[in-house]
Amino acid sequence: MPFDPHSVDCWIFDLDNTLYPSSANLFSQIDVLMGKFITELLGCDQAEARRIQKMYFHDHGTTLAGLMHFHTVEPAEFLAYVHDVDMSVLDAAPRLADRLHALPGRRLIFTNADATYATRALDRLGIADCFEGIWDIQAMEYRPKPEAGAYLGMIDHFAINPTRAVFIEDSARNLPPAKRLGMQTVWIDMQTEWGEQAKDDSTIDVKIDDMAAWLDQVVGELARKP
Repeated sequence: MPFDPHSVDCWIFDLDNTLYPSSANLFSQIDVLMGKFITELLGCDQAEARRIQKMYFHDHGTTLAGLMHFHTVEPAEFLAYVHDVDMSVLDAAPRLADRLHALPGRRLIFTNADATYATRALDRLGIADCFEGIWDIQAMEYRPKPEAGAYLGMIDHFAINPTRAVFIEDSARNLPPAKRLGMQTVWIDMQTEWGEQAKDDSTIDVKIDDMAAWLDQVVGELARKP
């Protein structure tokens, strides 16, 4: 194992395209709804809406952050609109649930989505009871990953010792702040268009492409004495 799981007492997971495969295409539904929201908001065509959507995502961490900054969009309205998605594309994940329950210590969700959406996804996957809490975009006061304050707020709220925590995330650009704080980091490469954006290999301790398979390895290592 590239890191020692015996030293971890807090397991922090991103949600979208991390705890379920990108092949579910759940985020593609959100992507379409974001485009529609921007089209209606600005009265532009779909091509321009997509350009603005991606520009804000890349420059501000989330599309919402850009819309709030430049267009004073009400975040609750935007989140309710873009998260009105069909969760039936997600399959129950009993193997993942089993492996998550086998991890010692605390387990948290750290997501740029809101808690309502996150809870719906976790319920659909059958893993909601695997986690102690969710640190979402509202808890971050709409200042999303990779802004340092998002991480510091979570650490303070849940009284996390970062040197005993590991953060698992599909967007490589969200790992450097965690690494600087002393966390171990795992990048799950889901082959998405944004996954490798701003990737810094020096801030990635482990690279994986299958969450359940990696957790199988971790649980096996934990079964042995440190």
